Amino acid sequence: MQNTTPPTIPTSPGLTKRRVGRFYLTSELGKGSNGAVFLGHDPVIDRDVAIKTLSLTSTPGLAEKKQREQQFINEARAAGRLSHPNIVTIYDASSEGGTTFIAMEFLQGQDLREALASGRRFESLETANIVSKVAGALAYAHENGVIHRDIKPANIFILPNNQPKVVDFGIARAPNRILSDQANPEQTLFNNNILGTPNYMSPEQALGQQVTAATDVYSLGAVMYEMLTQQKPFQGQNIDKLLQQIAHKTPKFPSELSSNIPVALSNIVMKAMQKDPADRYASAAEMGEALDKFLERDKRLKRKRGRPSDSLATDIQEQAPERGTLFWLSCAAVVVAVLAVTANFWLKIVPH
Repeated sequence: MQNTTPPTIPTSPGLTKRRVGRFYLTSELGKGSNGAVFLGHDPVIDRDVAIKTLSLTSTPGLAEKKQREQQFINEARAAGRLSHPNIVTIYDASSEGGTTFIAMEFLQGQDLREALASGRRFESLETANIVSKVAGALAYAHENGVIHRDIKPANIFILPNNQPKVVDFGIARAPNRILSDQANPEQTLFNNNILGTPNYMSPEQALGQQVTAATDVYSLGAVMYEMLTQQKPFQGQNIDKLLQQIAHKTPKFPSELSSNIPVALSNIVMKAMQKDPADRYASAAEMGEALDKFLERDKRLKRKRGRPSDSLATDIQEQAPERGTLFWLSCAAVVVAVLAVTANFWLKIVPH
């Protein structure tokens, strides 16, 4: 069981008076290639928030800086229009004083990448529960015209109560998206990680084809594969070879790698990861429904196997009259048969 006690976050002395927009920055939570995430405070609402910044220092190259700023705005516009319990909430986004930032819901816990890297093993039912909720979040996003396009363990945050939150919509396809693929024809799949993470990328992404909601279904299947088996469906240091595997090779069924993985759950993973989008689940909602049915079947089986003793006693009592009736009918039939045989015997030996 996870510790639900909120972690103590140290305050960075150099940040206590720094402001970004109306938010005060108090400590650094993490840093990546595109910027950093800080714990901040919203004095207007009086709540803690996470502040994701593009960079607190100058970004080399005006074109690169503009591209990253656009990516940040895309994330705010994509996720900001969504309101779902399993999608991170965006509060504000702006560029002020040379810093582009997004203020969002402050999440406690760890992302799925960190959980897997730490050696945490997810049981089959636990995996089905988490992935079902992520599928519901994606279904909601798709209904609102947003395709995430970069579903991976690092973008699924696990709260202390084991509830998932989908984060980082930086490369999402949204109706009001600023940065379009057509506007950057020279942009490759991996420039600044704009178009997805290789290991969880769908075959159509690997082949440079059009991306649809089915891409998120595939990527979620790949994440689920790793949660169940503790290994990625495709691995390789060479990107070209990895893309070839994703586009043309079929991985082993999870149930082949471990007998502890239910075949039914393994089949759900493999259907989500079909090469042809038309062969996958028709939607993230349909994938979620398949997982919910799996979970419901498991509950029914457990109820059936683990009925309390008083229920069994009741069954026996209810069946007792019926069994008694059958017993006496059987006895009567035997008596009748014996009488018939006896009568026939005496008819043969007694002279007429």
